Amino acid sequence: MAANEISRLPLIGGNPLPAKKGKSRKPLKQKNTSSSGNEANILAGKFSQQGQPAEITPPFESDPQKENHESINHPCSGKKSNAKAKGKQCFEKDLREMQDMLDKLRFEKEKTEELLKEKDVMLKIKEEELETRDTQQQKLQMEIKRLQKLKEFKPVMTFLINEPQKNILENKLKKKKTNGSAKRKPLPPYILWCKDHWNEVKRTNPDAEFKEISSILGAKWKTISPEEKQPYEEKYKAEKEIYLQFISKEKRENEAMKLLKEEKKQKTAMELLDQYLQFKQEMEKENKNKKAKKEKDPLKPKQPMSAFFLFTNERRSALLEEGKNLLEVSKVTSEEWKNMTEEQKRPYEEAAKASKEKYLQDMELYKKMKEEGAANLKREEEEQMKIQKHEALQLLKKKERNENMIKQAKEKKKPEEGKNVDPNKPKRPPSSFILFRNEARKNLLQERKGINNSTLNAIISVKWKELVEEKRQIWNEKAADRKEAYKKELEEYKKKKEAASKDK
Repeated sequence: MAANEISRLPLIGGNPLPAKKGKSRKPLKQKNTSSSGNEANILAGKFSQQGQPAEITPPFESDPQKENHESINHPCSGKKSNAKAKGKQCFEKDLREMQDMLDKLRFEKEKTEELLKEKDVMLKIKEEELETRDTQQQKLQMEIKRLQKLKEFKPVMTFLINEPQKNILENKLKKKKTNGSAKRKPLPPYILWCKDHWNEVKRTNPDAEFKEISSILGAKWKTISPEEKQPYEEKYKAEKEIYLQFISKEKRENEAMKLLKEEKKQKTAMELLDQYLQFKQEMEKENKNKKAKKEKDPLKPKQPMSAFFLFTNERRSALLEEGKNLLEVSKVTSEEWKNMTEEQKRPYEEAAKASKEKYLQDMELYKKMKEEGAANLKREEEEQMKIQKHEALQLLKKKERNENMIKQAKEKKKPEEGKNVDPNKPKRPPSSFILFRNEARKNLLQERKGINNSTLNAIISVKWKELVEEKRQIWNEKAADRKEAYKKELEEYKKKKEAASKDK
């Protein structure tokens, strides 16, 4: 074939070209395409739609005879082989990139799985928190309900000291107004003297200021003799004594009231506890809260009816007998009232007017009665307060007495032996107050059973102070009679004692 092709070529200068010697070409070595084929098959098997490995043919055939033949026939066969090699390299590069992408996807998948697990854990924790919050809210609601029930607890007790803070402040203000002069600190003699001589100095020095006048008065005070100062000093001393007495009395009363409060708190604590426990048991039994209605005053007069209501009351019975409802009755009566003339309405209006006048009179009487009741209550409270104060002072005296006794016992190293008392010696007579107390005690114990001894003594002392002079004179006479009898008995006792001593 090579010779034929050469013969067909054109002649150069009439002579044909010299024929080249035919070189025998070596067959191309068969390349190991097994590895590339396997990789292609694996990749194609992964990405095939049917899921079966697809056969991938190599990019070039491995037959050496064909290659030699094609290379002889086609002079550009070398270029094609280079292109095929480049295509193979590109294919390998794509495979590597795909593998890298797969690795990245696996890594991202693992990451996403870890994140999902973390999110699940967080969700579980949040669910647990929500459950705990729900339980806490339920507990709080239960506590709120319990506290609302406890608000309804009203102890049935008589507190001796039951003054709110407002009343205490009002009493303090009243005391300041009434006893303002006694509560104020007494002015020193120099200021008293300045008050008397201020106007005189002001007249002599009209243009002088406060400082100048005070300096003039100070200079004059130094020149005054002690005889002139004496009345001011005496006045100051008298006012000071009154002031100190008042303050000491007030302090003593306050201490006594504190002591009384402490004692009453201890006594009332157990009663309160018992009442609270009873209330709690009752509230546990009750499932529904009953709304307590306001108690109406039965003595309060009822409001009068109007003329229209008087007319409806008169007509209601007749209309109900006809078989009409209450709504129908109200409609019929309202229409009839509208159609009535003034003359027909007049008797009802007069009756309504009379009932209104009567209501106003009754209300005035009711208000007066209520005011009297309030005044009586106030009076009773004041009396009770007096008794409490007296009782508190007695407690304070008792406390002071006990303290003094303890001090004396500590001071004495050895107790003194008691003197022998003669049983035949007549006893001293009781005073008028003690006689009154003995009789009042019997009456009070009969009236108030189970009364405390301290309160009983306080009531008796208050009654004794409030006694009229005529009644007190009776008790004084009784005490005087007892005293005379005691004197006679004492004289007889002394005579007997002297006679007995002479016989010895």
